[in-house]
Amino acid sequence: MLYYIFDYIENNFNLPGAGLFQYISFRAGIAALLSLVITITFGKRLINILRRKQVGEEIRDLGLEGQAQKKGTPTMGGIIIIAAILIPTLLFARIDNVYVALLIVATVWLGLVGFVDDYIKVFKKNKEGLAGRFKIAGQVGLGLIVGVALSFSDAVVVREVNRDTPTSISQLSSDQSVSNYEDVKSTKTTVPFFKNNEFDYGSLVPFLDRNYTWIVYTLIVILIITAVSNGANITDGIDGLAAGTSAIIGLTLAIFAYLSGRVDFSSYLNIMYIPNLGELVIFCTAFVGACLGFLWYNAYPAQVFMGDTGSLSLGGIIAVLALAVRKEIMLPVLCGVFLVENLSVIIQVAYFKYTKRKFGEGRRIFLMSPLHHHYQKKNIHESKIVTRFWIVGILLAIFSLATLKVR
Repeated sequence: MLYYIFDYIENNFNLPGAGLFQYISFRAGIAALLSLVITITFGKRLINILRRKQVGEEIRDLGLEGQAQKKGTPTMGGIIIIAAILIPTLLFARIDNVYVALLIVATVWLGLVGFVDDYIKVFKKNKEGLAGRFKIAGQVGLGLIVGVALSFSDAVVVREVNRDTPTSISQLSSDQSVSNYEDVKSTKTTVPFFKNNEFDYGSLVPFLDRNYTWIVYTLIVILIITAVSNGANITDGIDGLAAGTSAIIGLTLAIFAYLSGRVDFSSYLNIMYIPNLGELVIFCTAFVGACLGFLWYNAYPAQVFMGDTGSLSLGGIIAVLALAVRKEIMLPVLCGVFLVENLSVIIQVAYFKYTKRKFGEGRRIFLMSPLHHHYQKKNIHESKIVTRFWIVGILLAIFSLATLKVR
């Protein structure tokens, strides 16, 4: 919104300083700052409102240390995360940008799914919440929207280099960068560690007409969104873990978006240049600011939980961001914490069922799943568990960024 206002002012009144809003880095910084202010300033008010409404978390007795003290802690705090993401984005980003629009849809869509789940748990006193099939339906629905939009929108293109394109930044002028590139529709993505590191989803089904590649791509999008949003949801089990991990991932994706959205940096790094992608940095910084601001109240001992309202939307946002910057194949590394948490549950359940069928008694690999509960059962304090998981997340983020040059 403010971008268009200041653009009009600059073009018609030549007001000094109005041109700052043309710079993505300036708007991204303000978006991060505003999202922090929103979460920290209004977070306390939201907590008080939730307490008055008696929107408290019902804690299952899992025999974990400090668990009883968490009972009654306000939940549904994800509302403030969503607000702190959307308000700066609507103010400072170009909302006619297809990538920004898709991320706004993803935030609201999965936020509503999570809100309904939390509402059923808290106000209907149903511990099961929204039935699993309806959660999956919501994730699949978002996957269809994102997959179709990325497949058919004329604004979603990659810029391919002509043979005579200069290869060094010093050779690139603004005129050359336009004349030596061609914008094309493509289903290519980035594969880490390989020199020619682009993979076309169309090659998965060579027998299928290229006009129908979007079907395969959309199915992959659905799988990614479902997996990552569920991974974030499972990770949100102890104070600060999901919010801190999401902030690390969001910052990494912001760097990827910034580099891939600039012709000079993408040429230097020999990575895919994606026109219009740079605008997504503003959303990313608002996302990171919202997660960090939420940690002000969610760090141990938590004064509020994000609930499914927050965790489902955080995971969905990360998935759509990765798809937009065409780094979804990096997700198992970048979202390694989410992946391990998810796998620990799958392995535990599968092994329990297998041993029960074979030996008549179910056995467990972990003391408890997800994995963070396993370490709690080993009497490691949850704040130490969270800090160590953050360290792992930072290492994975650094490793992911290193793939820009390790090929």
